[in-house]
Amino acid sequence: MLTFDINVLFDHSDRFREGLLHTVQASVIALIGSFILGAIIAILRIAPFKWLNWIGTVYVEVIRNIPLLIVVLFFYLGLPTLGIPLDGFVSGTLGLTVYTASFIAEAIRAGIQSVPKGQFEAARSSGLSYNQTMISIILPQAIKIVLPAIGNQFINLVKNSSVLAIVAGLDLMYYSDLINSDTFLPITVYAITALLYLILTVPLSFLVLYMERRLSKTS
Repeated sequence: MLTFDINVLFDHSDRFREGLLHTVQASVIALIGSFILGAIIAILRIAPFKWLNWIGTVYVEVIRNIPLLIVVLFFYLGLPTLGIPLDGFVSGTLGLTVYTASFIAEAIRAGIQSVPKGQFEAARSSGLSYNQTMISIILPQAIKIVLPAIGNQFINLVKNSSVLAIVAGLDLMYYSDLINSDTFLPITVYAITALLYLILTVPLSFLVLYMERRLSKTS
């Protein structure tokens, strides 16, 4: 018989709160890191040098086509063999950053390519260098175009943060597993966990929808 005991939420509120906090921290850090790294990779993908294109392409194709868990385990289990020990939270956050950056890179690249080429040529003819043109003229427009797509990646990132539980990353799923092992009430524990994830992701979904509508009006 399925049972739901709301007291689990109150009896273990400290652990749910701690896990939720770490999930938010990992997600925000990974979002910032993946956005910066993704922008760099996107620029490499369209740079006027083939060897830079090759680096960007290899990064995107390799990272996008392997499971997130393998990326996280590389940082958690692989780096210590090289003398670089990392705890579960750091390993998981780095894994999320590297993995999400490959998707953000493709979104930004698409945004850059949608900016009229005439603007790039005009900026270059006015004396701006390639880097100045890209940073000051092209990237701001490209990011505005793909902002909703980046928002969707952030939502996916929040959900993907549950992978930290595999490496003892102290996230919401990690603490939920601990609570379940203490209470033996999986329906209750994971229903509460799902609700807490929804509290994080549903407002983000509405924010992305709002951005899409605003951008469609200004375009």
